[in-house]
Amino acid sequence: MATRRQEKAARAIKEAVSDAIANHLNDPRIEGFVSVTRVDVAVDLRSAEVYLSIFGKNDTAQDKTYEAITHARSRIQSLLAGSLQCKFCPVLRFHKDENFKKTLETIKLIEQAASERKKRDSVDEKQEPL
Repeated sequence: MATRRQEKAARAIKEAVSDAIANHLNDPRIEGFVSVTRVDVAVDLRSAEVYLSIFGKNDTAQDKTYEAITHARSRIQSLLAGSLQCKFCPVLRFHKDENFKKTLETIKLIEQAASERKKRDSVDEKQEPL
């Protein structure tokens, strides 16, 4: 369980990294929508795991965007160091967050199953009046 201090640092890191990606990186490989979904900070505040959700045209574009962001890690970290007021700037490690995509796929499957059931029920209602 994260301490209050870790949660506060995680919020600050999330805002700073989001701002850095959206406003301070000029890499043409970054396309689509990038969102920082979660930040896990170590107890000693010296490292942070940053989870990114990337929505792009296709998987190749998403991979290029992720590559560009990981390549710019030191730039993002220097921007983070300027915005944080603490003794150490945490070392960032980026990860792809696939949870949101899996949630969307699950919702699609549920909607598909619901529409198939409606079709089946409407066919059954048409056959009953005999």
